Amino acid sequence: MVRSSLCLPAVSASSGRGAGGEGNPGISAYADFPGFCKAATLKEIQAHGHVLTPGRYVGAEEIEDDGISFEEKMAELSAELYEQMAEAEELDAAIKSNLEMLGFGDVT
Repeated sequence: MVRSSLCLPAVSASSGRGAGGEGNPGISAYADFPGFCKAATLKEIQAHGHVLTPGRYVGAEEIEDDGISFEEKMAELSAELYEQMAEAEELDAAIKSNLEMLGFGDVT
């Protein structure tokens, strides 16, 4: 089977060898990794009109369900974001005050 690799697996910077890690102890052979890389066959590439956009082949990484509903998670994340935005306003005011004390007030 002829394969065309769409990305290369990570290789130790100290290996100094080929992308497949051949001849290097501790580096395993190439394997597809969903959401990161895939060795596509020529038949797959032909089926996609010879377009090599990686997303067509690698897909998306599987995400484990943490059991928290979208609504609950979104409410928690939104509350955290609003807290951070309020803190940002306080920090902006403190920075503005410090700049004014240094003589760099409203510079518009």
